[in-house]
Amino acid sequence: MEPRFDLFSNEIAGKFTKRFANTGLVLHNSTLPRATQELVSLRASQINGCGWCADMHTKEAAAAGETAVRLSLVATWRESTVFTEAERAALALAEEGTRLADASPGVSDETWAQVRKHYDDDQVAALVCLVALINAANRLAVIVHQQGGSYEVGAFAAAVS
Repeated sequence: MEPRFDLFSNEIAGKFTKRFANTGLVLHNSTLPRATQELVSLRASQINGCGWCADMHTKEAAAAGETAVRLSLVATWRESTVFTEAERAALALAEEGTRLADASPGVSDETWAQVRKHYDDDQVAALVCLVALINAANRLAVIVHQQGGSYEVGAFAAAVS
């Protein structure tokens, strides 16, 4: 599969993606734990089949100190013992918020209650916005066949500066 279009070299797409990426800085700088942010972004990217975003979030998480075991088990977090209750709540929200078409009620009351149990209002806001943002990013990359494998740690930060 070859990339269809380079979003970074087109003037309109470049302006949009830079502004889009800058919205991520608000979330990056929030009190939502960085590990949770990367795990949520990775899980949504896995569900959406976005190799570019999965590559980026795996590498950024590893650079921030995330273990290979936890990164390897994100796709099977329900059957794994390496995630905290708070991370499990965030991963459930990420899955249910990503798979909206698969479940008529969207995010379940049970998942929402677990999220509210573990996160304060600012963290909930960041988590909800993160799920929306990563799903939008996945769609951008999947539509143009942006392939994973070439992401360099820190490239995201450099792109928005």
